[in-house]
Amino acid sequence: MPIVRDNKVLVSFELADAYTEPVRDAIASGLRTTFTYQLELRTPAWIDRTIGTTVVATTDQYDNLTRRHTLTRTVDGRVEDVLVTEDDAIVKTWLTKWSRVPVADTAKLDAARDYYVRVTTRTRPLGGSLLGVTKTITGQVKFTFIP
Repeated sequence: MPIVRDNKVLVSFELADAYTEPVRDAIASGLRTTFTYQLELRTPAWIDRTIGTTVVATTDQYDNLTRRHTLTRTVDGRVEDVLVTEDDAIVKTWLTKWSRVPVADTAKLDAARDYYVRVTTRTRPLGGSLLGVTKTITGQVKFTFIP
């Protein structure tokens, strides 16, 4: 869901069905689990043009001895937040839901033009492949910029 606020295009999204039993099993085993999302603001054309890109990720490192999750959120490679919790509901929310992620400045947009936001996600280590290839999910939503 894209919104325009404070001269920025902000995107909120949720990958509701991603916190599956295999994900929980991988986390419980102590494997470092990362959900990476690439957000792209694009304009549809014969050849789509990318206006802005942001990469966000949440990593969960579960400690079997203390039974605590250390959750780390990064935006474009910079650590934005760290949380230690024992609550599985918080882990699920941190891994699958993001709010108001800045993708581009509105100065780069043309008034009354159509745009779309594409979100591509990858999870690690859950590739479903013996070769370690990650599973990728993509979603997109269109909107018209009206200043």
